Amino acid sequence: MKRQIIDKIKQYKTIILHRHVRPDPDAYGSQIGLAELIRTNYPEKVVYTVGEHDDSLSFMASPQQIEDAQFEKALIIVTDTANTERIDDQRYVNGDFLIKIDHHPNDDAYGDLLWVDTDASSCSEMIYELYEEGKTYADWKMSDEAARMLFSGIVGDTGRFLYPSASPKTFETAGQLVQYNFDRNEVFDGMYEMERKLLNLQGYIYQHFEMDEDGAASIKLPKAILQQYDATPSETSLLVSSLGNVKNIRAWVMFIEDNDAIRVRLRSKGPVINGLAKKYNGGGHPLASGATAYSWEEADRVIEDLKVICSEYK
Repeated sequence: MKRQIIDKIKQYKTIILHRHVRPDPDAYGSQIGLAELIRTNYPEKVVYTVGEHDDSLSFMASPQQIEDAQFEKALIIVTDTANTERIDDQRYVNGDFLIKIDHHPNDDAYGDLLWVDTDASSCSEMIYELYEEGKTYADWKMSDEAARMLFSGIVGDTGRFLYPSASPKTFETAGQLVQYNFDRNEVFDGMYEMERKLLNLQGYIYQHFEMDEDGAASIKLPKAILQQYDATPSETSLLVSSLGNVKNIRAWVMFIEDNDAIRVRLRSKGPVINGLAKKYNGGGHPLASGATAYSWEEADRVIEDLKVICSEYK
């Protein structure tokens, strides 16, 4: 499969890389990291990375704005995106050939060529694996910038290597990447430093979350609270893991009210929660998923379902 992907990259002059909406570090890391690898090893090719930019990820990179005409006869590669609805920039359908590279459950098997590995800690780890194949098969070289992007993506999706998804292979990959010339402290600062307003909001979360006797916890962040702390819905992504520090917690859900819906962020220390996410217009990994609710009554139903999951967990 990896060699087929490399062959397709060799075949096309124009390559456009996509990732999911509301990006996280792994979305940028895999998308732009792969773009940097292609540029390094095929400087004659035209390579674009597209999608709406998230200011919180400016420390990593920024995507590009391109015209519709660029998609004609282009190879499209989508990274870190489980289903077509979540692909940022729906013009991906205008390309000539579509490749999916992802580590989420393959519920939507889109694309002309698919490589899905649910055992990978991150899509960025998969891109490093693709590089290793390219190194043997096509004499690929790794650039410092590609290494920085891939390392950032792995750090983001493993919670600084704290999540169970961080395997021995993950640590081995990170060990290879840190040998390249980039500032690790700059990566960690960009990813985890928070403005004072977010620290204050984190304090609100610790003061107001609710948890039952089975370790199911929840916190609601309606618009009024976000406005009180001058925080945007996207900025709250830095706070989703906060409740993981609570003793005896098994799984938790954070609700963030956005313009036309309520973002649902689910995390777990054991109980599988991606089935719950699918029930509420979402999906993801067994221990880290996202969904969408369209009323606070629906949000309450998510909480009740999470309580059942935690009560049944052994």
